[in-house]
Amino acid sequence: MKHILAILAMSFMPSFAMAQELNAKVAINTAKLENTNTEVCETLRQKVEEFLNTKQWTPVKYGEVERIECIFNITVDKYSSQDGAFECTLLLSSTRPVWGSAYNTTLYNTRDQHFDFKFDPADQLEYNPDNLDNQLIALLAYYAHMLIGMDMDTFAPLGGTSVLQTAEDIVSKAQNLGYSGWSAFNESNNRFALLNDYIDGSMEAIRQLNYMYHRKGLDQLCDSTEQAYTALAESMELLDQAHQARSMSNVIQLFTEYKKEEFVNIFSHLADEEKRKRVYDILSVANPSHSQSWDKIMK
Repeated sequence: MKHILAILAMSFMPSFAMAQELNAKVAINTAKLENTNTEVCETLRQKVEEFLNTKQWTPVKYGEVERIECIFNITVDKYSSQDGAFECTLLLSSTRPVWGSAYNTTLYNTRDQHFDFKFDPADQLEYNPDNLDNQLIALLAYYAHMLIGMDMDTFAPLGGTSVLQTAEDIVSKAQNLGYSGWSAFNESNNRFALLNDYIDGSMEAIRQLNYMYHRKGLDQLCDSTEQAYTALAESMELLDQAHQARSMSNVIQLFTEYKKEEFVNIFSHLADEEKRKRVYDILSVANPSHSQSWDKIMK
């Protein structure tokens, strides 16, 4: 417990400047390509980063310190200079500050193996929700709304519903663009499937978990340690509910994957051995592939 509190007790100075929702860093890796025009990729990087960070995606005004820190790491697998076609893999991660501390917790982490689009350096990236006819814009708008919606879920129960509904609308319209990843009949972990899992009514517990775990748990660790640990343990009951509702959900697998080290650090310090054992049992069933990590909770 002392180790966790030492991390979370560090000062965290707020800023009251108003800003857009995202603070995205974009990196483009072209190591797989030969004789690539690096200027095209650098222009792409600059335009994507500017698009993500300067667009006001929702009516909500974020303070500078509240902006969602996220990294779009794009690996270019293939590129055609003839038509500007990019075939890429996206590694996307985002973090959320734990209030009252300098600690950031991972909020989302995913891999998109079909991050494919066409781009011309002269293109102007403009998002028009009523006329979504550009694959790159659809991809960026989808992930922007996913990140913001999930972030809002951690501050209020189901707080990101309207934003996630916009992401759902983007998925529906993007299915007409002719690219992989948008359809219900592709892989079970594509963009359609992950969003559908997360907002499905039967999986509401996973969204309630995001609020209980982050707002009632992590955010309260410095001020009300005992109550915070109680909330953190209770959030795992919501994980169990979600797993019972949809045991094969990739959302549950992803969540327990990118949270596993944090789970071990937190729940191994649960003073109540019965609660610690209960958390261990829930995680062991929800994602047995990480049994070695969950074993550390009981040591």
